[in-house]
Amino acid sequence: MAQIGTDIEKAKALLESGELVAIPTETVYGLAGNALNPDAVAKIFSVKNRPSFDPLIIHTDSLEKVRKFTLDIPAPLDRLAAHFWPGPLTLLLPKKTIVPDLVTSGLDTVAVRIPQHTLTLRLLEALDFPLAAPSANPFGYISPTTAAHVQDQLGDKIPYILDGGPSQVGLESTIVGLENGEVTVYRLGGLEVAAIETIVGPVKIMAHSSSNPKSPGMLKSHYAPKASFVLGDLKTLVPMYQKSEMPFGILSFSRKFKDMPEQFQKQLSKKGDLAEAAKNLFAHMRALDSVDVSVILAELLPDDGLGKAINDRLKRAAAGED
Repeated sequence: MAQIGTDIEKAKALLESGELVAIPTETVYGLAGNALNPDAVAKIFSVKNRPSFDPLIIHTDSLEKVRKFTLDIPAPLDRLAAHFWPGPLTLLLPKKTIVPDLVTSGLDTVAVRIPQHTLTLRLLEALDFPLAAPSANPFGYISPTTAAHVQDQLGDKIPYILDGGPSQVGLESTIVGLENGEVTVYRLGGLEVAAIETIVGPVKIMAHSSSNPKSPGMLKSHYAPKASFVLGDLKTLVPMYQKSEMPFGILSFSRKFKDMPEQFQKQLSKKGDLAEAAKNLFAHMRALDSVDVSVILAELLPDDGLGKAINDRLKRAAAGED
């Protein structure tokens, strides 16, 4: 199993030798390797069992470093970087040839962000290369928000997990780029669209892609538990599954069902707070997936603010059930 700790020097030495290290961010934990080393990048795809057509996000700690491996930061995206970095924002930028094509799946743009996590920022400051770091989980499964989640899934495949505590946002970053000169959101995430629009005006929201996505995080089916995942009206679904005698769990926004054992139901936020729901989403999905259920029943949240990004993840978790 992987060693878990807070030793930045150990993590740095492993990354410099071409190994992979799990790192904490405010969004989710990432599986990190030297983004400029094709062999390290190939290890990321192998460990995650991730298809090579799904590009990766590069992490670094300063705009100065971003400019070393990108050709340009268009003005609207530069304004977003100034307002929201460090933070849960990823920008799609034209790449320099120093970035291996494997990172970008052959695209001429690279996804870049500066994470808002003190421990990881200190690690990135100490490195002379950026880190490619998709979520530290097997491809398509629920993203990890604690070091223990990473250990459970990938601990036998990597040497070290940098433990930065629970992720504070809990949803992956919002990915933004330019599409025909128009600011475009390629993936909904931890930064609300409304906040982006206060800086650059109205934006376009891109639909998912089933193959050859233009950015990370665009695949329709993703973030899924092992159990079947069914979205709908819980008031209707719960009685129906109780009659079927099939073992099931419930993932609700705030409501609690009196006739269900505690371990088989999770409320994302008892007070109906979307930020708290986002933070709890993946951990609660994972908890329900760890008990003996065949199906997880869930409901959509109010479709505003972070609710849009949460609903995006719920829909994609259920996509395999279509």
